[in-house]
Amino acid sequence: MPDSNELDQETVLDPEDAKLVTLARSMMARTGSAEGAAVRDTDGRTYTGCTVALPSLTLSALQSAVAAAVASGALGLEAAAVVTGVGSVDDASLAAARDLGPTAAVFVADPRGALGGVLRPSE
Repeated sequence: MPDSNELDQETVLDPEDAKLVTLARSMMARTGSAEGAAVRDTDGRTYTGCTVALPSLTLSALQSAVAAAVASGALGLEAAAVVTGVGSVDDASLAAARDLGPTAAVFVADPRGALGGVLRPSE
């Protein structure tokens, strides 16, 4: 199921989704990485991740956050946020989020925290 990346003028983050953007920004700032991400599981727990670029392991921030959720026993995702300077989420990262949360909204924000788009599964 392809995703739609449309942000209408009415989109306003609820406090729990805004928290994900804040956590993703904090992770990016704390680590100095290219991206930061945060996910919320179906129990309401949050997990963060950053870009990992090692000789033997490469993960995007979203993949890292999804891996942290899975490693902690999460069975599903409600939502995710990615803070990035490129303004988009690559297909492999989105696929990782969809593996755990097929209907989860993925909020894409710039490093200042301004919302640039929302990826939702197309109907």
